[in-house]
Amino acid sequence: MATTTSASSPFLERRFKISERGSTVRTEVLGGVVTFLTMAYIVFVNPAILSAAGLPSGAVTVATALAAAVFTAIMGLATNLPFALASGLGLNAVVAFDLVLGRKLAWPVAMSCVVIEGLVAVVLVLAGLREAIMRAIPHEIKLSIGVGIGLFIALVGFRDAGITVNNEATGIGLGVLTGGPPMIALGGLLVTIVLTARRARGAILIGIFTATALGLIFGVLDGPDKIAEIPKSGSFSTIGDALDPSNLADALTWALVPVIFVLFMSDFFDTVGTAVAVSSAGGMLDENGQVPKLKRLLLVDSAAAAGGGAMGVSSVTTYVESGAGVSEGARTGLASLVTAALFLLTIFFVPLIAVVAQGVQVGDATIHPAVAPALIMVGYLMLRLVAEIDWSRPEAGIPTFFVIAGVPLTFSISAGIGLGVLAYVAVMAATNRARQVHPLMWALVPLFLAFFASNWLEAHVF
Repeated sequence: MATTTSASSPFLERRFKISERGSTVRTEVLGGVVTFLTMAYIVFVNPAILSAAGLPSGAVTVATALAAAVFTAIMGLATNLPFALASGLGLNAVVAFDLVLGRKLAWPVAMSCVVIEGLVAVVLVLAGLREAIMRAIPHEIKLSIGVGIGLFIALVGFRDAGITVNNEATGIGLGVLTGGPPMIALGGLLVTIVLTARRARGAILIGIFTATALGLIFGVLDGPDKIAEIPKSGSFSTIGDALDPSNLADALTWALVPVIFVLFMSDFFDTVGTAVAVSSAGGMLDENGQVPKLKRLLLVDSAAAAGGGAMGVSSVTTYVESGAGVSEGARTGLASLVTAALFLLTIFFVPLIAVVAQGVQVGDATIHPAVAPALIMVGYLMLRLVAEIDWSRPEAGIPTFFVIAGVPLTFSISAGIGLGVLAYVAVMAATNRARQVHPLMWALVPLFLAFFASNWLEAHVF
């Protein structure tokens, strides 16, 4: 079959080396479609998260799909690998809940932080400093960042479902689960759980559609006025504001340096882990066990992070859901081009997507019950990293605990990671191993101390 495909598609064969990698055009197309179906939920979820921070939902939807299409296509052409990119869950939460709602930054300034983070990553990749950075951050802290962000996303999901609500006495409490919004969210969550347990493709996306259908049937959600429309000029209103020199200047402050570093760490190490995991699952690692064209992959991913900030959709990063397409046999960048084309098509269906991402008023809060099942299940997927942590060693277990507990309990990803870094240095110093701490970790100490003391510094120093 591969030979036939090669003969009938000489251009594709020359460009993507399809038969050489044991694949066919049909397999690549199928893999690209499957990858799109497993990660298309971001087109619904990203607007729901960023609109909570004041960004226009419709414009974010268009820009999310457009950014995913552009950078996924670039990845396919530059690396000839079946990897897809889109706005990163967790990274968008940092922008919305930490920078905008927490630190009261204007959203263009928050996006400027993402641009800076991406440009820093580009420089480090070009300079070959990736290995040095990876050695500096202890393995357990890298893992705990993913786990902590997973719990953070799950908490956002529980709140968006109406399962978790604010409580004056305890701070957080159980909502009224018999209300309409929690019921449709629980219905979608149940479907997602069942399909995930049965290893069905697109379980998260189907769960979103189930919750949306239930919301429309029972009148919790309003139906669309139309199914599709051609994007207007206002549909691109989030693009470019982060590149304004005044916004970039506001982002380049000492108080925001730890936050930019957190964005960088989350993005950078998540990409490396994703690339290794997906390549390994598809048997694409080279003879040395390395990801092929890793430097190009990291360069595209870093540029995509900056590009995502410039487009107002938070950092765009490589998705582990690319493994779904690889499991269907995709081995080349042609699959990425198929995924990119499908993302491009979604910009015409913003009215339909707005139904899924719409907010529902419950008490004093606006929640998004149709996308809540996706957030909760993504939290589950990220939490599985906890099994790889060695809890028997204090220098691993203690800082890891502070990151995992600190991120959701402070509702700040930056604060949680800062607590973990300070705990790690304290444990190493207490056990007479301060010299084993990498200089970069020591450099983070004053940065995170300034981060925690930013209000005091602003009032008494700056």
